[in-house]
Amino acid sequence: MAKPPTILVITARFYDDIADELVAGATAVLQAAGARIDHIDVPGVLEIPAALAMALYAGEEGGVDYDGFVILGCVIRGETSHYDIVAVQSARAIMDMVTEECLALGNGILTVENRDQAWARAAVDDKNKGGAAAEAAMAMIEVRKKLGA
Repeated sequence: MAKPPTILVITARFYDDIADELVAGATAVLQAAGARIDHIDVPGVLEIPAALAMALYAGEEGGVDYDGFVILGCVIRGETSHYDIVAVQSARAIMDMVTEECLALGNGILTVENRDQAWARAAVDDKNKGGAAAEAAMAMIEVRKKLGA
């Protein structure tokens, strides 16, 4: 019998209510898959790449070697260009690590215009993007196994 995967869920807490719903969706999927789940919170989406890098470093130094990652958070457009900086720079840093380190990662970072859009995407009984991110991470673990990476 195969060892259940160990997944790290990294959640940006800037919008606590939306983050909680994303976590609920992801957790349900991971628990149904029998995964071992570790969870850390960070202040916002820009801190997710740093936490991911720290987790990778810790794994290299004898800490937990995660099979996959689920990242969750929300960026809502405001009146300034900060939205663009947060969305683009966090995505760039995450994708750089994913491709350089061959990571199995499910991205559940919402980039939306308003809270209504965020809720429609986060809600477990609607689009359930937290659950979708967890499913993507699990699928990418299988892809990595099939490719022998």
